[in-house]
Amino acid sequence: MNSAAIRLLYLHGFASSPFGRKVERLREILPTRYELHARDLNVPSFEELDFDEMVRVALGAANKINAEVIIGSSLGALVALEVARKGFGAPMVLVAPALGFGARWLEKLPDGDPVPFFHHAIGREVPIHRRFFEDMASRTLEAVPPAPAVSIVMGEEDESVPFEGVRRVWLDWEGSGRLAPGSRFVAIPGGDHSLVDHVDRIADEVRRMVG
Repeated sequence: MNSAAIRLLYLHGFASSPFGRKVERLREILPTRYELHARDLNVPSFEELDFDEMVRVALGAANKINAEVIIGSSLGALVALEVARKGFGAPMVLVAPALGFGARWLEKLPDGDPVPFFHHAIGREVPIHRRFFEDMASRTLEAVPPAPAVSIVMGEEDESVPFEGVRRVWLDWEGSGRLAPGSRFVAIPGGDHSLVDHVDRIADEVRRMVG
């Protein structure tokens, strides 16, 4: 690890991996002085996915590299919020954060346990236990704004996470008066959930957070 580098931690989303297109594009776009680390959050496995274990892995990685910015994508953004609430003070860039994730998925899940989901990194359907979604539905991760500065980058045409729902959470955070200076909401007209075509905007927010 280069001690002079600007160290970033990337937390991937649901049914993804640390080798997704978005993180690879960020590596291409960001200058060489940025050192982008990513951890596999399919822990202990995708089939037995456990949010507390995801947070443990992410917090350990953040402390190990002394991350200067945490980038959380979709479900990874919820992990980033919990890492912040456990006291890690790096600013965050939350990309299409899956606020309300558990409750929304519970409504859509078919009957049965486990439930099949297409895993993008593996390229096929993989079963995952229903308990994960029930656990996520019971959490209120967005109830209080994070202590560090935070940027949310959100596509207005997100097909997975409703834009207006995330916007409402942001307005609640703003109204609380507890958002850290430098926090902002970035809406991407026409942007979808992946935002792969808008990685330059994500990179802009990372650079802004670094200052």
